[in-house]
Amino acid sequence: MAIRRQRRPFPLVPLLVSLLAVAAYGRLISDGAPSTPSSSVLASPLSSAVLRLNSSSSSPATAEEEKCEQTYGFLPCTTTVLGNMFLVLTYGFLMFKAATFLSAGSELLLEIMGPGLVGGLLLPILGALPDALLVLVSGLSGTKETAQSQVLIGMGLLAGSTVFLLTLLWGTCVVVGKCDVGPNGLAIDSTDTKGFSLTGAGITTDVQTSYAARIMAISVLPFVIAQFPKMLKTHHGERLAILLALITSFALVLGYCLYQVFQPWIQKRKLAYAKHKHVISGILKHAQMQALGRLLNDDGTPNENIDFDKDDAVGKIMDDFDTSGNDTVEESEFIEGMKVWLNEAKHKVPASGAYSNKFVSDYHARTREEHDQLVDKSDEAVESVENPGLYIAKAVGYLLMGSAICAAFADPLVDTVHNFSNATHIPSFFISFIALPLATNSSEAVSAIIFASRKKQRTCSLTFSEIYGGATMNNTLCLGVFLALIYFRDLTWDFSSEVLVILLVCVIMGLFTSFRTNFSLWTCLVAYLLYPLSLIVVYILDYKFGWS
Repeated sequence: MAIRRQRRPFPLVPLLVSLLAVAAYGRLISDGAPSTPSSSVLASPLSSAVLRLNSSSSSPATAEEEKCEQTYGFLPCTTTVLGNMFLVLTYGFLMFKAATFLSAGSELLLEIMGPGLVGGLLLPILGALPDALLVLVSGLSGTKETAQSQVLIGMGLLAGSTVFLLTLLWGTCVVVGKCDVGPNGLAIDSTDTKGFSLTGAGITTDVQTSYAARIMAISVLPFVIAQFPKMLKTHHGERLAILLALITSFALVLGYCLYQVFQPWIQKRKLAYAKHKHVISGILKHAQMQALGRLLNDDGTPNENIDFDKDDAVGKIMDDFDTSGNDTVEESEFIEGMKVWLNEAKHKVPASGAYSNKFVSDYHARTREEHDQLVDKSDEAVESVENPGLYIAKAVGYLLMGSAICAAFADPLVDTVHNFSNATHIPSFFISFIALPLATNSSEAVSAIIFASRKKQRTCSLTFSEIYGGATMNNTLCLGVFLALIYFRDLTWDFSSEVLVILLVCVIMGLFTSFRTNFSLWTCLVAYLLYPLSLIVVYILDYKFGWS
């Protein structure tokens, strides 16, 4: 008999009471064993009663349910709200660091080896690895009943990552990248005088960015195949539909990777995206060498009174700093531009104590490691590789470290989200939809926002191409992993509302971005509204109309 998950309503009052009770009496982290009377005389009866508002407080079964199981036999676990919240943040941070390592290693490897077989086949998969592993472990272990319950976390991450990229991140990049819209409807590079005019400000991308959006829209095909029996309101052929969707997903992954090998314009865009960071660091290092003072004060704020060799520095940064477009970089423009670059560098190299002259050298050294061999000769040149073997070893080290962290902490994170859902009575889908994409996508999101803030058509085009590429891998590779879990563990495909919101966002944004290159500022409102709309649609369909 097929096992279906049970939907539970949101008990807001019990959640607030539980938070207060745990804060006052509850133990934050446990070792998995029940507490003894001597260790918690007052806490046990009160906190247990509060956490059992929806069940019998005297039931022996409930006492068993509140026990937690340590992952790997030694990692901490807890049944309290605050304890699980702490663990979610801890494991989420570790997944964030893993994604950062994978991103740095991928960019460095692409810079050294250039567009080709490795960049086309391996690097797209590595970029989606954190999400794919979290989806995998959500239904891999435990009994079939446990897997059916926890697999909803994987669907939440799958839907949340795609929706996050195409709504919140997309809209934010429009806001930070906006320029004045000229009479011809095109955004004027580095010109932002109209403020937040919904029609007078916006961005312009190139036509290749719209091609990436079309690929993203096509990538939803496996969702349609898997959902087809549900659309026909029949249970016949469900497993066949899952199998066909599974095959289609991995076929699209292979096709997408091979397309990048034989048509490497996507790889070249990723290369240019990474290369720009190193250009900034090189000029900052040059400015530091030419300066008669320090670029940063001890507290990390840009030193506006520094005495630069202005003639020499202005000649090198005319393109990025001439915001007025008068072929002259005024001193105020130069200072403001340097402040923007220094703040960007601070995000890359955290300070230890006061900011010293070594700060810029550290930033330059790090970006040089990531971006030291430039394949596209048409762009700005920077230092060439002195020891390619060393940098390849560093790239592999980053990739191995990121992969190891993902593999080690994906399962504990999923278990903690499940425990947090049980403690708060909030469905695990909503927790994973909101929280997990922040852990796995924060690094790339920050880079995309900083890159879009350059306020140029080229940088905006590269940024949005990266966003569409990330959504494409979510819809193919991560979905393929999820479908494999459903098929091989014989789980129930019961995600109609979740699939609907993915299709809704991908189709709307796909059609919206596939056939145009100019986006006024008002378009960010459309993207932003789709995020809460997605959550509302799932809640109404599942908890008001009983979709299952």
